[in-house]
Amino acid sequence: MTLIKYNPNGYKAATFSNFVDKFFNDDFYGGRVANSFTPHVDVAETETAFELEFHLPGIAKENINIDLKNDQLTVSGERKFEEEKTKRNFKRVESYYGSFSRSFYLPENVNGDKIDATYKDGVLTLVLPKDDKKEQRKSIAIK
Repeated sequence: MTLIKYNPNGYKAATFSNFVDKFFNDDFYGGRVANSFTPHVDVAETETAFELEFHLPGIAKENINIDLKNDQLTVSGERKFEEEKTKRNFKRVESYYGSFSRSFYLPENVNGDKIDATYKDGVLTLVLPKDDKKEQRKSIAIK
């Protein structure tokens, strides 16, 4: 029987080859390849609206775009890497940088004309109010 060392970052056996692959290809945060920035989004629903919270730390409000076209809501922008004037010599950067885009198809009962957006402390909050007139719910009798 061969013992295999426990590896909390994945299901691959902990071998030297896997260590080398991980060292050159993965970042050190969760075993993901660090090649793009995708903000996390929390989606909630109340009786009157849908709420989307985009977590965008370090991004200026001016670098965020919100578009609505054909019932598709797209939030895009860019997080730029800015070197300080002190020319610090980074040994490791765990922050993600680059452009991002997240799109959502809106339900039919959302009123696109009344979407409200606020940005505070790195969190973009979109409130998508429901339109009661568009709500088409009916009961269907079973035959």
